Amino acid sequence: MADPSSYRPKPGEIPDSPGVYRFRDEHRRVIYVGKAKSLRQRLANYFQDLAGLHPRTRSMVTTAASVEWTVVSTEVEALQLEYSWIKEYDPRFNVKYRDDKSYPYLAVTMNEEYPRVQVMRGHKKKGVRYFGPYAHAWAIRDTVDLLLRVFPVRTCSAGVFKNAARTGRPCLLGYIGKCSAPCVDRVSADEHRELADEFCDFMTGRTNTYIRRLEKQMGEAAEDLEYERAARLRDDIEALKKAMEKNAVVLADATDADLIAVAEDELEAAVQIFHVRGGRVRGQRGWVTDKVEEITTGALVEHALQQLYGEETGDAVPKEVLVPALPDPVEPVQEWLTTRRGSGVSLRIPQRGDKKALMETVQRNAQQTLVLHKTKRASDLTTRSRALEEIADALELDSAPLRIECYDISHLQGDDVVASMVVFEDGLARKSEYRRFQIKGFAGQDDVRSMHEVINRRFRRYLAEKEKTGEWADGEATGSAGSIENGETAGHEGSPTGADALAGTDAATGTDTLADIGTDTVTGTDTLTSANTLTEDDGRPKKFAYPPQLVVVDGGAPQVAAARRALDELGIDDIAVCGLAKRLEEVWLPGDDDPVVLPRTSEGLYLLQRVRDEAHRFAISYQRTKRSKRFRSSPLDDVPGLGETRKQALLKHFGSLKKLRSATIDQICEVPGIGRKTAETIAVALARSAPAAPAVNTATGEIMEEEPGTMGSSGVPVTTGAPDERRGQET
Repeated sequence: MADPSSYRPKPGEIPDSPGVYRFRDEHRRVIYVGKAKSLRQRLANYFQDLAGLHPRTRSMVTTAASVEWTVVSTEVEALQLEYSWIKEYDPRFNVKYRDDKSYPYLAVTMNEEYPRVQVMRGHKKKGVRYFGPYAHAWAIRDTVDLLLRVFPVRTCSAGVFKNAARTGRPCLLGYIGKCSAPCVDRVSADEHRELADEFCDFMTGRTNTYIRRLEKQMGEAAEDLEYERAARLRDDIEALKKAMEKNAVVLADATDADLIAVAEDELEAAVQIFHVRGGRVRGQRGWVTDKVEEITTGALVEHALQQLYGEETGDAVPKEVLVPALPDPVEPVQEWLTTRRGSGVSLRIPQRGDKKALMETVQRNAQQTLVLHKTKRASDLTTRSRALEEIADALELDSAPLRIECYDISHLQGDDVVASMVVFEDGLARKSEYRRFQIKGFAGQDDVRSMHEVINRRFRRYLAEKEKTGEWADGEATGSAGSIENGETAGHEGSPTGADALAGTDAATGTDTLADIGTDTVTGTDTLTSANTLTEDDGRPKKFAYPPQLVVVDGGAPQVAAARRALDELGIDDIAVCGLAKRLEEVWLPGDDDPVVLPRTSEGLYLLQRVRDEAHRFAISYQRTKRSKRFRSSPLDDVPGLGETRKQALLKHFGSLKKLRSATIDQICEVPGIGRKTAETIAVALARSAPAAPAVNTATGEIMEEEPGTMGSSGVPVTTGAPDERRGQET
């Protein structure tokens, strides 16, 4: 690993002008290419204290052994030279987009004497007009089959064309009218080229001209009593309209534009592009990239524009390019695009209307592409095995952590503090093992203390399970003394009560299906119920029976220290602990002053990130569920056997909870579906929940009546103003 000071240029050597710079390693290979408006200011940023650099930048400058630069006149020239060098050297630390597939194009070989329509992939050739890209080759063939009725352009290969010319007999398409048969001189080369030009015009979006022309010819044929010709023209018009229907109108003003959307996380980014011509989506493509450098969304957009238009000219660069974020600065990029097109290009962010709506669709496609890419990556057995081995090596574990548990804390401004536990076995989520906790030991916001409580509760239960199964001899239970303190016992526990028996998540659908953490009605201890969990001899489910090889916490050094302290208090020293901090994706170990920085391309880092993100998702969903239930709670919820329908009937009959509370049992019985026994239960429940005394305005002496409009959307009373008072940031 090189010291950047060993190759730092001397003061005054670097010019204060636009240019492009290259970092090379000890073998003279280019590892990074960048551009700058001021080379002096930009390069000075790389040679500051290593501790102040982003981990990815720090890795690059310590890998490099030299730096060189080229001065240019303008920022546009710098942009062009940067693209050329990235393409030439393929630097390892630059963002490199890679197509998630080789997209097919509809190509018209205008460089041949008799242009041919065909499906083409790979690099574009000079003199060939391309339309697309398309998601599937069959979509191109379906479109071409419809258009050949109106534009009978040659589609055969060179060998078939020469054989037909030699024998004087056209192919089948020539006989059925889907080819003008230039091979046997039915049309001249100029006439066939004119057909190809019309085909290209139609594909570029100039569709109405040809439809109006055919409709006029159809009318003239009908007036001349040429009904067969009119019928054929009618069928041609229907074929063109059917081809147009395959690309629905998305922008009403016949816009020519490309829409680019970016979905990203800390490690990867996916780009989706929709090509709109004549107001219709004519093509779609996407890329996925590893974020090997510290980069903003605007910079990702700039790289995507270079990749997309670096070799394009003329109409291939549209008049308008819509993006989610603008490069900084935007003027050189816009000028470069204008140069590629030969006329003005608008580069902007859509703010409203159809274009913004279409951009949201492109954004959803980008997000789905990223999710699909991650799913494919995670499902590969070899990749998972490598990830576990990398984690074991980085954390110096004795073996690969086949079971990983990750914990996260979530709350809203200190209210409804909850925690989640997610489980990954052999690199895959084990959703039937997920657990969720309510923080009970204290009130308020303290993530470190919450983490300590959750780890302590989870592993006390684990120790209690080991004692029950007899895995420990009496003399070995020294660390389990804490497992029966604070009201938590290893014996039989009650069932969870209504609001506390919350759901887990189904592994296949992601929907809530499993009853989870609850509270024992007698002892106040945590309970678990799960239909899919292994059961003990007495039929009760096992709870926390399996220890992990690795505990991951969402956070940095303080959270890691709290988790390690909780395990030490229980005498558990054979379970590794680490934390993953969101900001720089650093891995923290207990007692270490500096984090472990896994390589940017590490599968181990990717797995830890996925585990951490899943714990965060699971915790936030639980926290939102609790908050929603609290906002919509009602004394009627505690009445056994009273469902939503009868609650609504009661509230509709009496008009408010206040009037229902003041009603007699006989009056409650008047509500359809409410018997006397149920009415008595309702009266008792409402009496228990009645306010101790009315609120009094001390200034006027007035009794403050219950505010109207405190009904939830389902008719259940809620706390007035609660949503506004609870606004804040979820964690």
